[in-house]
This record gives sequence, C-alpha cells and structure tokens, in this order.
Amino acid sequence: MQAKFEDLLSRIQPADRAITAAVQAHLDDLTKPRGSLGRLEEIALKYVLATGSLQPVLSKKKICCFAADHGVSAEGVSAFPAEVTPQMVYNMLSGGAAINVLTRHAGVDLDVVDMGVNHQFGDLPGLVRRKVRSGSSNLAVGPAMSEEETLQAMLVGADLAIGAASAGYHLLGTGEMGIANTTPATALYAVLLKIPVEQITGRGTGIDDEQLRHKISVIKRAVEVNAERCTTPFGTLAALGGYEIAAITGFILGAASCKIPVVVDGFISSAGAVAALGLCPEVDDYLFFSHLSNEQGHRAVIERIGARPILDLDLRLGEGTGAALAMQLIEGAVKIYNEMATFSAAKVSEKSAE
Repeated sequence: MQAKFEDLLSRIQPADRAITAAVQAHLDDLTKPRGSLGRLEEIALKYVLATGSLQPVLSKKKICCFAADHGVSAEGVSAFPAEVTPQMVYNMLSGGAAINVLTRHAGVDLDVVDMGVNHQFGDLPGLVRRKVRSGSSNLAVGPAMSEEETLQAMLVGADLAIGAASAGYHLLGTGEMGIANTTPATALYAVLLKIPVEQITGRGTGIDDEQLRHKISVIKRAVEVNAERCTTPFGTLAALGGYEIAAITGFILGAASCKIPVVVDGFISSAGAVAALGLCPEVDDYLFFSHLSNEQGHRAVIERIGARPILDLDLRLGEGTGAALAMQLIEGAVKIYNEMATFSAAKVSEKSAE
C-alpha cells in the first residue's frame, strides 16, 4: 500500500500556468466590461488551469459522501447519539436527506460510501461498501486509527476519484456523515494549522455551553495524548482523524492526480483538504472550497490556508450540501467561458481608449 500511495503522490503535478495569459485574454474578450463578472471569472480561470484545456468540458458531476463512526462519541461531545450515523445513511440511500434534494436539483450524481459505520448495511443500491473498520478508536485516549488503516482509507478515496475520472466525470465533490466528527476535524486543525483549540471548537450538532467546554477539554486531551504521533501530516491524520476524513484526503489526492477539480464541502471536509495540502501542496490548484461554514473556527481555518469559499450561507450541515450548491456556480462560470460571445467575434465595440 505504501508504494501505491507514493506513486499516487508522484503523479500529482501543478496546474498548467503556461496557458494563464491565453485564458485571461479570452475572459477579457467576452462581451462585458473587463472583470465585471467578478469571482465567476476567477472560478473559470482556475477550472481551466486545473484541466489544462483551453476548451474545458463540465457536464458530469459527482459527490462522494463518506460515512464513518467515531470512538470519541463516547465522550459525549455530540448532541446526537452515534446511532444517528447509520440512520442518516439509510435516509440518504432512500433519497430523503438534504444532499439528495440538492444533488437532484444540481444534476449531480451521488455515491454514499461506508468507510467505517458501526453497522452492517448489506448490499443496497447507491451504497459503496468500503468499510475499513466499524468506527475509529477514541482519540481522547489514543490514536483514532492505525497508520495501516489510515493508508487503506486514503487509497479507497483515491481509487474512487480515479475511477470517477475514468468514468468521464469532470467535477467531483466531497461530503461526509459521522456523528461527533467535528471533534476529530477540530483536533486536526489545531495540530496541522497550529490554531488554539478554543478558537476553532464549535457546537457541532447543537451542544450547550457546558457541553462545549467539555468538548474543548476532550480535544485538548486528544492532542496531548497523541502528541508523539503528530509529527507529520500523515501521522496526525492517523492519530486524530477518522475513516471518512482520511478517505476525503485520498479522494482529493486521487482527483488531483487526474487533473480533476474537487469541490470541498464545509468544516469536516476541509479537514481532509488540509491534510491533503500537508501531504502534497500542489493539490491546492485543484481545490474549490464550496462555502464558509457557520461552524465556529472555519473562518480561521480558511484564512490560515488562504482559501476563498464560493458561498457564505450560514450552512453547517455537511453531507456535501455546500458542494452541490457551489457546483452550479462553477458550471455557470465554465459556461460563461465557453458560450459567451467575444468582442472580436461579435463585432461589438469595446470601451473607448481615453
């Protein structure tokens, strides 16, 4: 597995910036005042550079929603019991979750991936069974995952992204489901980005003030207990992460290796992205961050990594809901690039020189 992972990293190359001038010239030639479409132009430029084609295609879109349980839920860090994780997976498979509504609306295909749910689902339509283990260990008392399990989860994510690229998908998105997973995500941020735990610990599913103080203490204990293991991005991911977060990390790496842009959902998915950036900074050229989460601390994370989320709607659900919404704007930006008339072709007069 290690050789396969190293090969994956070696295949990730920066976006082709040699075409930047040509892409910008085309955007400037569109029949509008220069820069008047604001961030849509920025999004189109990044998408074209990521794909490396001056004639980009964006017709097939997919979100993978990775699901897993977390041993740290036993510490009482969530307002909901762990049983909700499999219940929500069933809800997604039946088409009743928010992510189902938004992917249908956006024309996005959805895969629900069991990475580590503490439940045996059987063969069900729409479920991708890739369980590493039935839930991570309690990170407050030791490592959440072994390094071998972490590598396995990452390679599952990478294989799913590479498979999607081979199937003709042009834009991928991340989603997640796992009760208590704001706790490992926060712990990862605290270590990988060196942000104080108090600054980035939020209420997750809606805990009260006393529970928030307890959650902060649990995360601090997890960081302390696992300090010796957290000397590299990979070691930190294993010690403080979860199977769905590791899969998201691998998914991003796999997509980047195929020059497929990825839309990163909110607070939890961003933890997978931060781990991927730590392992291979070049993946930044392929990342779109869908939205600024309402979860406390996401703004600090986004500012620390220098990202610009596309939306700010006070979302804090996860599942990939923000990614599904942002995909529509990315698709619109690419259509502007591809379909809008140019001054040179339409014989429309440009702004007069003064």
